Amino acid sequence: MARRPGLTEDVVVNAAIELVNTQGVEQLTVAALAQKLAVRPPSLYNHVRGLDGLRQAMVLRGLRALTAKMQTAVMGRAGFEALVSLAQAYRAFAAEQPGLYALTLRSNENADPEAQAAGQAAIDVVLAVLHGYGLEGDAALHATRVLRSALHGFVSLEMAGGFALPLSLDESFDQLLCTLDCGLRNGFGQNANPDSSPLQQ
Repeated sequence: MARRPGLTEDVVVNAAIELVNTQGVEQLTVAALAQKLAVRPPSLYNHVRGLDGLRQAMVLRGLRALTAKMQTAVMGRAGFEALVSLAQAYRAFAAEQPGLYALTLRSNENADPEAQAAGQAAIDVVLAVLHGYGLEGDAALHATRVLRSALHGFVSLEMAGGFALPLSLDESFDQLLCTLDCGLRNGFGQNANPDSSPLQQ
């Protein structure tokens, strides 16, 4: 097999992203990627640190791309307008790059410092939007989890074909955002103390 000219880390990572976006994360192997690039598997190790190193590079690329998309969407906006723009950017990223999106879902708490910083940058965009709702500290972090859970639940069901009824998905998404907006505006976090939460009674 002839060596592919111009093989670089960017070429390898880009090919891996294309592979997971079209075939799924579970199909990402060194052998599959080498076949896609028309090289022998050992050639890839000149550019990435094996499958784990490749995944790390892809996670970093995904987090940075998602962050940039959300930052652009919310720029100059606040309140409900910012929430809608953030959510639409999140949904669009998941639809455009489903495999890469899936790789960004895991916690980066134990990842390398670069990935941690990239994950925090994404969170900071969300926190800035929530600041417009007057949420800070633990309340803002709880709200971040709620928002992420709602958005991920919707987009994952959408990508899996989980919505079969003949109703507009865009309208359903709008209703989800209106519900989130209502919750964020009306006393979110008042039951953050488990002792006072009706869920614990």
